[in-house]
Amino acid sequence: MRSVETVLLLVAVATVVAAFANRLAIPAPSLLVAAGVVAGLLPGVPDVRISPEVISLVVLPPLLYASGEELSVRDLRAVWRPVAILAVGLVLVSAFAVALVAAAMTPLRPALAFVLGAILASTDPVAVTALARRLFLPPRMQTLVQAESLFNDATSLLLFKVAISVAVAGGAMSAGHITLEFVKLAGGGAGLGAAVAAAARLVRRRVEDPLVDTVISLVTPYAAYVIGEALGTSGVTAVVVAAVILGTQATKVTNSHTRIQRHAVYETLIFLLESTVFGLIGLELPALVRDLPSRDQRWVLPVLAITATLVATRFLGVFPLSAAAQLRGGARLGRKAGPGEQRLSFRVPVVISWSGTRGVVPLAAALSIPLTADNGNPLPDRGLLLVLVIGTVVITLLVQGFTLAPMVKWAGVAVTPGALHQEDTTARIQLAQAALARLEELADSDAAPPAVIERLRSEYDTRLAYTADAADLGETPAIVTAYRLMRRDLIEIEQGELDQLHAAGTITDRTRRKLQRMLDLEDLTLGGE
Repeated sequence: MRSVETVLLLVAVATVVAAFANRLAIPAPSLLVAAGVVAGLLPGVPDVRISPEVISLVVLPPLLYASGEELSVRDLRAVWRPVAILAVGLVLVSAFAVALVAAAMTPLRPALAFVLGAILASTDPVAVTALARRLFLPPRMQTLVQAESLFNDATSLLLFKVAISVAVAGGAMSAGHITLEFVKLAGGGAGLGAAVAAAARLVRRRVEDPLVDTVISLVTPYAAYVIGEALGTSGVTAVVVAAVILGTQATKVTNSHTRIQRHAVYETLIFLLESTVFGLIGLELPALVRDLPSRDQRWVLPVLAITATLVATRFLGVFPLSAAAQLRGGARLGRKAGPGEQRLSFRVPVVISWSGTRGVVPLAAALSIPLTADNGNPLPDRGLLLVLVIGTVVITLLVQGFTLAPMVKWAGVAVTPGALHQEDTTARIQLAQAALARLEELADSDAAPPAVIERLRSEYDTRLAYTADAADLGETPAIVTAYRLMRRDLIEIEQGELDQLHAAGTITDRTRRKLQRMLDLEDLTLGGE
């Protein structure tokens, strides 16, 4: 019961902290980790022990699925080469670099040092997506950092399996066995993810109930992960591939009512899971440190050295890729070179390098390390390894998390609100023009009553005129905000009138709910805060 009470309290605290993070315009994951560490240091706070099953089976699949759905396939095609290099080459280099540092600065045996390197070598998709969501990075840059974090799992997981087999069983793998394992993890996971996506798409196309469709979409990531792990492939890769495929099919397998309801459910679920897991990461670190023997209490300096090694190897991996892309005269990582521009820019690779945080996936891998070796003896230094992993995760989330937004601002790579507004306005105009062209076709073929066509034409003409005038006048974000506030004020007036009609018995409860939903949808289309 105490564990249940602790989790409920953590959810409540995490919700409050996340609300303050939004108000203060700072990344919620970083603030949640900081709050967790502070809470863990307070006297009387019970030690928190995170079960690996909770992270792997409950938390990880939906968070990975949400990250994969946000990935732009169009932009992924443009950056697949650097993504592949970073997801394989950089992971290998980072794993060996961390292993060397850990072996030199800690009591870890070389085999366990390599386990540590394999765990921390890959960037974390949950943390990267959570931090990048509010930065307004250029589309290709956002896709690059997210795709790298999503697809480097196969490489990291392979290294982890090899290292664990050596550390726990004292065995070794041949080059052929390693290659076969990589194909099994990466190819098998991708194939399974595609199969799960095809099955989910087939079922969802025949489902019209929004509630049932939402349940299917919630079950899909868990099914992909559990089946993947049971078959010995990468469950993480299966979830990511299924999410990417289904993300491109959303408008073809669901209707607007379903998408609105599903979006609301997923936003709530992701908020709760992210808030809880990042708080748990910070909360568990003090408890693990207290369990360390006295000889391992000097863990801070190794953690700092390991973190610095990860950052340095990432800089050394990203900068040559960016320089090569610029020297070829093609697109940079994140934006295109200007006409006649010759100087190499270092601002974009700095942002990409600094965005490689660690988080939930390394935590899940570290917690899955067996307590004993195959001979039945306790696995030595497992507690120290956990402290090094979680300590590194905490530092990257705090340091990189709190400084990434200022760095993006310094680099000048963020998409401006004016550019976003112009893109939105142009798209709205083209949508209205397409609808009007279709109405003209219907009018010429007498496919609909003239009164209906005229009414719809009037509505689209009004929308097009407003949007075009706003574009011609150079409508600024300030004007958009003023319009949104005034429109919401009018919706509140309508809301008050609706409540009075219902209270007076003029309309039934059924009519009130119908009109309430109409007002809610109108408010939803306004967007903003």
